[in-house]
Amino acid sequence: MIYPHGDIEEIGTDAFMVRGSIKMNRLMRITRNMAIIREGTELSLINPIKLNVKTEAKLTSMGEVKNIIRLGAFHGVDDLYYMEKFEAQFWSQPGGKIYREPPIDIEIGIGGLTPLQDSEFFEFRGTEEPECALLLKRDRGILFTCDAIQHYGDYSYNNWLAKILMPRIGFPKSTIIGPYWLKLMTPEGSSLESEFKRLLELDFDKLLSGHGTFITHGARGAVKKALENAFPVIEPQ
Repeated sequence: MIYPHGDIEEIGTDAFMVRGSIKMNRLMRITRNMAIIREGTELSLINPIKLNVKTEAKLTSMGEVKNIIRLGAFHGVDDLYYMEKFEAQFWSQPGGKIYREPPIDIEIGIGGLTPLQDSEFFEFRGTEEPECALLLKRDRGILFTCDAIQHYGDYSYNNWLAKILMPRIGFPKSTIIGPYWLKLMTPEGSSLESEFKRLLELDFDKLLSGHGTFITHGARGAVKKALENAFPVIEPQ
């Protein structure tokens, strides 16, 4: 199904995004983002979303859809569409329980392989479901995430009810560690704080997550603050 979305926007050197949406239930529609990375004549789609005819035609005019990249286990509803239409390679971590199709062509993490020359994957360890991020080493570093880290500069592409509820259910206009993601992904009695500290060892200045808005600069500092808010230091009594 095609949900409301915008046009293809440039966010870096041969890096683009489409801001879109998805219906979570009968009443709420929230944001959803896709990234497009061009390398020569080939395109790699990160967190794919299905586009209307006009925008898909613009996408295909940019190059050949070569790689489909799933960063998070909770995203995947449109992956099969792109695989069947464009016969692209599907990159994903194994072990996801929600979306079991399409079959994985290249497992993320095997041999350090990446779909782009100037990129590297970051894999979260110890999560209940697989999740990773992709660092594009262009333009001072662009980090692509799925649900783990999100940023909301505004609430566009949310419907009216979602706009009202977002700040009340843990999604303020800020950079955040996804609260529901954190709850679902953290094993009982464990913590994922160290994984976010490890992610902060990466060098990046921009951020595009699977939801929300694009951070044009200062993303690493914003993520550091989000980490401090999600895992506050508890002073001894």
